[in-house]
Amino acid sequence: MSENTTEVAVGGLVLALAIGFALFVFQSTGLSSSSASYAINASFRSAEGITVGTDVRLAGVKVGSVSALDLDSNTYQAVSVLELKDDIRIPEDSALVISSEGLLGGNFVEIIPGASFDYLASGDEIVDTQGSVSLISLLMKFVSSGQDR
Repeated sequence: MSENTTEVAVGGLVLALAIGFALFVFQSTGLSSSSASYAINASFRSAEGITVGTDVRLAGVKVGSVSALDLDSNTYQAVSVLELKDDIRIPEDSALVISSEGLLGGNFVEIIPGASFDYLASGDEIVDTQGSVSLISLLMKFVSSGQDR
């Protein structure tokens, strides 16, 4: 009988550890995001390097993420939806830039705040956007300009 009790106790301990680990993963990855958020829209000429789930940062601090990314078949621009924390107010004349964390780092969407006293509301659009800069195209321009001499 004591063998059965030990097996049940060890099984219960393993189950408790598995549930604790699952809760830790949900909290640390932001999957259990219970904080309120609002959506803003933006169109980029090129959204190269960002996908759904990419961080949106303001002054280097994560304030949201990209929740949708699609192609507008009329303008041929990448249309994105950004989910921002509800307590972060963004001036309406702000700009968005797709930035890189470094030469080998990933990309993120950076908010460059404006000076307006009016703030974006849910569903508003940021018009001033700049797509990512392709390192390959910059190198190709440098190499081709050196061959012209």
